Amino acid sequence: MTDTQRPAIVAYGPLYPYLTQQLESRFTVHAVAADADLDALPAGVRDARALVSFGSVGAPAAIMDALPALEIVALFSVGYDKVDVDHARARGIRVTNTPDVLTDDVADLAVGLLYAAVRNIPANDRLVRSGGWARGKKPPLSARVTGSRIGILGLGRIGRAIAWRLERQAGEILYHNRSQAQDAPYRYVADAIDLARQSDMLIVATSGGPEAAGLVDAAMLDALGPQGVIVNISRGSVIDEDALVAALADGRIAGAGLDVFAHEPHVPPALLAMDHVVLQPHQGSATVHTRAAMADLVIANLDAWFAGEALPTPVV
Repeated sequence: MTDTQRPAIVAYGPLYPYLTQQLESRFTVHAVAADADLDALPAGVRDARALVSFGSVGAPAAIMDALPALEIVALFSVGYDKVDVDHARARGIRVTNTPDVLTDDVADLAVGLLYAAVRNIPANDRLVRSGGWARGKKPPLSARVTGSRIGILGLGRIGRAIAWRLERQAGEILYHNRSQAQDAPYRYVADAIDLARQSDMLIVATSGGPEAAGLVDAAMLDALGPQGVIVNISRGSVIDEDALVAALADGRIAGAGLDVFAHEPHVPPALLAMDHVVLQPHQGSATVHTRAAMADLVIANLDAWFAGEALPTPVV
């Protein structure tokens, strides 16, 4: 296939290098920065039929409207809260994501963050490296995961994988969804605040989007209580970040393990100084194996679309 026969696509924002290589082997790729002047896009870019981006960049209505020939948005993520799905649907633009292939790695990180936060692992590591332990400074005793009541907010694919990993350690696993999962072996709690109240530790695994924005608010954090620990591997927008910082600063919760933030890559400065908070730079799916599998699924969706075949993982 010659370059003139290859479908034109937009790589919107930075992409994983392996994905970029695969795209360039199949398509005419136009790189467009996430902060580009969309009114100044050249004609060749405006003719693009597909857009590929990280979930953290997504596809707002403005970029869709800047690409009048756009047919499909292929996301390199599970979450699609940064995509204006209603606008895509109205314009007849298909949207795909990359579910399932990252479930295990995200669940692994959630469990790792839980243990790291509860057992003070990063703070104790800093104590040793700084020489504080050698000078006689004693770390405080930690809580324990084993035997605890662990609440999971969002028992989807990733929530279930987290629960399965913790079944043998937890005293009880309970969860909240919009509705009860009939096949789940865990106790359902119909109210999210009540879930926090009944949990020693709370893992946020719900999907993002406008309907979930600020779902974990000050009231839920207060319900979790001064001995409670929260872990978020979902989306930063799900937690009211100001309320979280205040709860941590005031000792209204005991600690947090966070892989996602409201305004990535920016993290509230107050969190950086807190020893009882474990911070990660959005690493849930960041393994070589999973990122390659995600890239392959993006390519599979694009190949299917341009071949007139059914999309493997459609959102709309």
